[in-house]
Amino acid sequence: MEPRVALLGMILESNRFAKPATEKDFRSLTWLSGDALLEEARAPVPSLATEFAGFVSAMDATGPWTPVPCLLAASHPAGPVEEATFEKAVAEMENALRNAGPVDAVYICNHGAMVATHLDDPDGALVQRIRAVAGATPILVMTLDLHANISQAMVDATDLIVGYRTNPHVDMRERGEEAAFSLRRILAAGTRPAMALVKPPISPASVTLLTAEGPYGAAIDYGQRRQAELGGAILNVSAFGSFIFSDVQDCGLSIVVTARKDPEAAQSLAQEIADFAWAERAGFRRRLMPLEDAVAMARDENRAPVIYSDAGDNPGGGGSGRTTELLSALHAAGAENVLYGSFFDPELAEEAHRLGVGARFTARFNRNQGSDPWDRWDSPFSAEAEIVALGDGEVVGERGMTAGRRLTLGRTAALRVGGIDVVVISDRTQTADPVFFHMLNLNVGKAHTVVVKSRGHFRAGFAGWFSPDRVKEVDTGGLTSPVLERWPFKRIPRPSFPLDPDTVWRG
Repeated sequence: MEPRVALLGMILESNRFAKPATEKDFRSLTWLSGDALLEEARAPVPSLATEFAGFVSAMDATGPWTPVPCLLAASHPAGPVEEATFEKAVAEMENALRNAGPVDAVYICNHGAMVATHLDDPDGALVQRIRAVAGATPILVMTLDLHANISQAMVDATDLIVGYRTNPHVDMRERGEEAAFSLRRILAAGTRPAMALVKPPISPASVTLLTAEGPYGAAIDYGQRRQAELGGAILNVSAFGSFIFSDVQDCGLSIVVTARKDPEAAQSLAQEIADFAWAERAGFRRRLMPLEDAVAMARDENRAPVIYSDAGDNPGGGGSGRTTELLSALHAAGAENVLYGSFFDPELAEEAHRLGVGARFTARFNRNQGSDPWDRWDSPFSAEAEIVALGDGEVVGERGMTAGRRLTLGRTAALRVGGIDVVVISDRTQTADPVFFHMLNLNVGKAHTVVVKSRGHFRAGFAGWFSPDRVKEVDTGGLTSPVLERWPFKRIPRPSFPLDPDTVWRG
């Protein structure tokens, strides 16, 4: 059998409190359709979502098929997608699918934590609309980030949902491949899988969702072990930690189990894993390092090198990449031998390129601070600086979640501000890979303190230099501050742990 498989998706992690995402935000990262989409997916160093490339590669490797590339749109994490942008993207997918004629399957590559200005569950609305166009017969398989907010609509409209298993995310390609292999099995068997969803009342902060340790990793490991023990009965087990900053009714830990054909087997295992996670719920708490302690540690010359997460300003969770709280505090304290990456400021990067390497000038960070609510942490900061390196931002990731992926960071600069080398970029991206420093000849291995605007994905990228005990999450302000009590959540189901410590659940 040579199946015809439609390829499409819309990738956005929405922070309810951040600036809305426009079509420009998507086109600055990925907006590809038709032959151009397929060509990029098959490129030696693709720029699009790794799981999408993995799916196409696995389908190519496992037999004849006819790909029907519709549209893949992806934006860096931001606020809710604007209605016009969402509707335009989905309409393009619908039209491409309709014009393609009958298909045997659809692969949907989404993130799963998208919010729209007019919808709280645009991911669910998207798959429902694709199902309506494709019809009841085709198999719909979907890959999602493990921070997805899973809705019943998403489960009802699809036949298989495959979630990442690692955080930091380093298994995206494997999950795309898994979706392709599973699709082949489903089509060969001719039997529709059965999915079950169970949601214990746990709405954790992202900093507690690491998978190498803690309750979330333990729940994922438990699910994988039980799947193996049950033999061929279970096709997939995915545990989604959700993205609490989306502030939607579907936030919260979600266990999705897909059985090959038995819905009771799927439901039973999903409930079992949810019960396991609930028993471990006390671990979904984390204490951050106070800012003053981080500054004091940075000045301590008699300790091993450390890496700081500027936890309140993670562009990977919708942060602006422009907060100056930690930078200005380190500068005021006279911290030395510090690498700081990366500050999103295209105007500053452009000025540095005009002046050239070696020039000294007054670097004005956030010279054009906005007045919208999401700009309130982006305080201006000025300091005398020397331009030590410049770059075009065209790089390939070295380690961790972006290893082997082509990145376009726009004009970049390394500015020496006192004892701090600050990386300035022109594309709002979290610093999860050492290439952000290495592209400007800044040596991570020689730094006494490294600061990254990233929540957790940097752990994989920088693991070669910093063991877990030398990773410090600093309590800073910004759009991704994981101190949940500071946020005016309105839609998250309550009671929910740890927001409500006395939450009771009996499954």
